[in-house]
This record gives sequence, C-alpha cells and structure tokens, in this order.
Amino acid sequence: MAQDTPAAGTERHRNDTREAIMFGGVYGSVLACSMVAALSQYGHASQARRGYDALWLLVTALASALAHGYAHYIAERSPHRRWDALRVLGEEWPLVTAVLPTVAILAGAGLGWWPPNGVEYPAFTLNIALLFTLGLVTARWAHRPWRTAVLIGLVDALLGVGVVVANALIK
Repeated sequence: MAQDTPAAGTERHRNDTREAIMFGGVYGSVLACSMVAALSQYGHASQARRGYDALWLLVTALASALAHGYAHYIAERSPHRRWDALRVLGEEWPLVTAVLPTVAILAGAGLGWWPPNGVEYPAFTLNIALLFTLGLVTARWAHRPWRTAVLIGLVDALLGVGVVVANALIK
C-alpha cells in the first residue's frame, strides 16, 4: 500500500530516471565507441568523411533510441493511452544525449576545427571517461562505498576499453 502514496511514486520515478540515465548513458557511450571504431578506417580520414561519420553516429543513436523505445512500448501488455508511444520514445533521451559529445568531436573535425586524422582517439578517451563517470555516479546514487563505486566505474570503463582493443585487433 505504501507504493500508492505520492512520496513513493516520486521516489519510484526518480529511480526510473536514474536507471534510464545509467542504461542510456552506458548504451550510448558504448554505441559511440563502436561506431567510431567501425567508421574509422586505419586512422586515415578526410574532413568530409568526419562530417559523414558524425551524421551516421547521430542517425544510429536515434534509430537505436526509437527501436528501444518501441520495444518497451510493445512489451507493455497493458492498455495504452493515446500519447503513451511518444512518452516511451521520449524516455530514450539519455541514449541520444550520451552520443552527442562524440558527435561534436567528429563534427568538429568535419568542420575543420581540428585535424580529421586520429580524432577517434579523443573520442575513445571521452567515452571511456563517460562510462567510468556513469558507473561511479550511479554507484554513489545507490549509496555504495567509494571503493565499490570506483570499482564499478572501472568495470563500466572496461566496456569502452574492450571496444578499443577489439578495434585494434580487427584492424
């Protein structure tokens, strides 16, 4: 019965938001690492190619968010109201937001703000740092001790490191 109270509803929504940020942030950061690895060919890229890469990363993030939101919408077996589909899709914002820093790095190289060659390394570093931060912050939100939170952050960062290692081995 305690879940029916406004305070319980607010707490549940805050936990859902934190879970969505963690899930979307990790998914988006790993997606960004993977896309940069896939779109980068042996470290050689033109300015135009980096603009293309930025656009493809954004399109892929939007498509992933739509697919995930749609899957959640369909999986809910309860009756739906008119705007529920838009609400569910709107809840996928953390995934798209997580790729925006990498889109900015690639777009900046595409606009000539920095050299297009080698821009994947700052992108990888940024995403690994984001993964670490998401793990650390989420663990602290869950009141985990600092030592455990740092360990969780390191495990999250290993997801990005795994993509970088796979990229090096494949190429």
